Amino acid sequence: MGWAKSITGGEPMQPLDMDWVVAGKRYRTNTATLIAHDAYWNGYSCEQGGRNTFLFRTPNGNFFAQYQTLLPVETGKIAPLEIDEAVSLYHSLYKKEVPFKVAFPDVKVKDA
Repeated sequence: MGWAKSITGGEPMQPLDMDWVVAGKRYRTNTATLIAHDAYWNGYSCEQGGRNTFLFRTPNGNFFAQYQTLLPVETGKIAPLEIDEAVSLYHSLYKKEVPFKVAFPDVKVKDA
């Protein structure tokens, strides 16, 4: 990925290698596929308000978000997502690394 340099002088946030267990399921960024994120150049920086969100799909088809922060009072975290939450987050994130139909092959879209 071509991560742009931040105007603030540093590199933009990138997904970190994280390994979290939630409700008996292991979520690992280094084995999951990054499908969308908001680490993009907005004319000032790549960190949207000091935070970035990265959406992943696991090899087993589960979804999770990795939240990164530059704010000293917060820490990065992983949050598992239901498929409808993942779809909504996908649409809200600016940079798509994977097309919708590839990221969500089981989602059938119908006209409203």
